[in-house]
Amino acid sequence: MNAPNSLDDTPLSCPPEELLIDAEADDEPAPPAFRGSAWLLLAGLVMVALNLRPALSSLAPLLNMVREATGLSASGAGLLTTLPVLCLGLFAPLAPMLARRLGSERTVLLILLTLAGGILLRSLFPVAGLFLGSLVAGASIGIIGVLLPGIVKRDFPHVAGLMTGVYTMSLCLGAALAAGATVPLAEALDHAWQPALAFWALPAILAALVWLPQARQSGHAGRQAYRVTGLWRDPLAWQVTLYMGLQSSLAYIVFGWLPSILIDRGLSAVDAGLVLSGSVMVQLISALGAPWLATRGRDQRPAVVLVMGLTLAGLLGMLYAPLSGIWGWAVVLGLGQGGTFSIALALIVLRSRDAHVAANLSGMAQGVGYTLAAMGPLAVGVVHDLTHGWSAVGFIFVGVSLAATAFGLGAGRNLQVNARSEHL
Repeated sequence: MNAPNSLDDTPLSCPPEELLIDAEADDEPAPPAFRGSAWLLLAGLVMVALNLRPALSSLAPLLNMVREATGLSASGAGLLTTLPVLCLGLFAPLAPMLARRLGSERTVLLILLTLAGGILLRSLFPVAGLFLGSLVAGASIGIIGVLLPGIVKRDFPHVAGLMTGVYTMSLCLGAALAAGATVPLAEALDHAWQPALAFWALPAILAALVWLPQARQSGHAGRQAYRVTGLWRDPLAWQVTLYMGLQSSLAYIVFGWLPSILIDRGLSAVDAGLVLSGSVMVQLISALGAPWLATRGRDQRPAVVLVMGLTLAGLLGMLYAPLSGIWGWAVVLGLGQGGTFSIALALIVLRSRDAHVAANLSGMAQGVGYTLAAMGPLAVGVVHDLTHGWSAVGFIFVGVSLAATAFGLGAGRNLQVNARSEHL
């Protein structure tokens, strides 16, 4: 059920299931106890994954409405969209610690409830609740996002490749539903943004109820600890981490600001939300296909250039191209961003010598990478405040895309990080 002990012999033929990194892989997990029906477990995993993006994608289509109601500046709104992304990185290291103390299943249940609480908190108080609730929601997503792939890999070892697709599909579907449905929901509620945001606590509570049997039946046995050394001093590990962070920065700029950009260009709030929703749904195609393409050649550098080129083209099309072709640019952007994220996950495994190194590199890439990614939405808000428009944001798109490509070319070489794991 665990990742293989060594990836040295097959660095370019990594099967899809090896893209799932166990947050507890620096321990040797005991065989899991029986957790009830496989179908109930599958339903729980899908429900939890569906809730890992709505707290982020539901706010963006309403951001102009929220700003008008609260008086937030563009910089303040940038901070609001930055905060949950920052928490993805800052709170990711808590996931393995909580999992070792409580067990992964019980931790997921507890954090689903804090996620629902954070979403509700955003709607209770005009400004303070928005920021505090975003912090709680982002921290919750960061913790669950580290734990869930490991549960998938452990409990579905023989169909983990298929489950990788189900997991990715659930992430995209949750993001797309929230992006497309939040504005119509607000309009149906007499143009009230608070209950429209609060609505997304309901799926989190429902997910907690569906997940409850897993938490009740989870076992927690002793572990054999491993220590990984040399990772933080390795240049290749930093290239993987910076590629992860920079491509994520572009993704969270899209989640946080794309609807506002399109509304100011002339689309209605409903149409802007639907464009974001459609682009996220398209990501599923390249999220599943890009890792396969990336492992067909000598290394991953051509794939990095392809997906980053599509991403930059889609971003610039959204910003400058005529609105009549906006759906075409949404498709280009979705194909690019789905590929950049899935290749970032693949690189973590392909650059690692064994599962323990991969787990620690995953923690480094997520912790540092998402912290770096949080600067993107904030920078867009500041630039918009300074220039009173969106045109200058194109320089951010180009600069971040070129930097991500440069680090991706380094990370895409057929090498492995100079780190070792040892049993304690």
